[in-house]
Amino acid sequence: MVRKELMSYVGSAQQLMSVRPVVYKEGRAEGLQAYEVKNDRLSFSVMIDKCLDIAEVNWKGYNISFLSKPGLTGRNHYDTHGAEAQRSIMGGMLFTCGLENICAPCLADGKEYPMHGRMRTTPAEHVGADTYWTDGDEPQYIINISGEMREAELFGENMILRRSIETTFGVPEIVIKDCITNESFREETMMLLYHFNVGYPFLNEDCEIILPTKEVIPRDDVAEKQIGLWSKMEKPADNEPECVFIHELSADKEGNTFAAVINERLGIGIKIQFNQKYLPYFMQWKSVASGDYVIGLEPANSSVLGKTYHLEKGDLHTLNPFETENIELRLSFLEGKEIKKVKEEALQLGTQYKQDKRYEETK
Repeated sequence: MVRKELMSYVGSAQQLMSVRPVVYKEGRAEGLQAYEVKNDRLSFSVMIDKCLDIAEVNWKGYNISFLSKPGLTGRNHYDTHGAEAQRSIMGGMLFTCGLENICAPCLADGKEYPMHGRMRTTPAEHVGADTYWTDGDEPQYIINISGEMREAELFGENMILRRSIETTFGVPEIVIKDCITNESFREETMMLLYHFNVGYPFLNEDCEIILPTKEVIPRDDVAEKQIGLWSKMEKPADNEPECVFIHELSADKEGNTFAAVINERLGIGIKIQFNQKYLPYFMQWKSVASGDYVIGLEPANSSVLGKTYHLEKGDLHTLNPFETENIELRLSFLEGKEIKKVKEEALQLGTQYKQDKRYEETK
């Protein structure tokens, strides 16, 4: 439908699509600033005070995202104090891990690095939101949110993450574009993990995880026992330990690959697309524990084994002074034929999906 025809049905375009700044007023979220976005049947919130990360997501009336026990949470004084970070990790659809460290807290060269790094709780500066029509024969109505986060220390690092989040009316997608620059005068660590978290009621025992995986490696003995069930969700089980699986994903000739979760009974799914040039690692977090029921899909430039692992190997990812990396991720929301298509795409990339003998033995 062209712009003129579409606008003939509405008074304000905000009836169809909108972005509104909000401030939460109670509990752990007191004072937290955000944008609430509506795009037809897709709605989501972007946390201004927490790295412009995406918190709550709703698609076709279903909650898609995971919210941990602390609930919606603002920035706290203990956020970067070692394992205390677990008290402030609210989950959300996405939280950004980095830039000096990802995953477990660690001590390296006499310096402490907090769990999942500091970027996930860094507030955005130079923030803006805009809605506009594009030019051309088939104009599109677009929402764009942008800002930058700085991770810096006196006599230390000076890293900038500039982020743009965009969605187009009638297109159930969220496009995330990050530009990371080292603005210090020395080489700096740049570890990065995008922690996408899927929750109930979209996530349940009817769900299937679709990955074009060539190899699945369990992080530990707990995951080893569940290796054959990586692509499935079971019903919640009390006090069940979490599992982490490390995947080697297939990609096309340009390095493009994806991760997806589908719920055929509900007829919906999600798909995360990214490129392995800048995000060569992929981890899957799975918890069926009662009250902690979640799937995490985690493209990254470093291993879940963390900073000390890469220091020992001598392959820690770094940026030279004033060097920049640009990363794009596309979060798509699926229905109908798109669900079947994502399975076919996994097979075309040479996946072990439904071909893993361990999977066949336990399905």
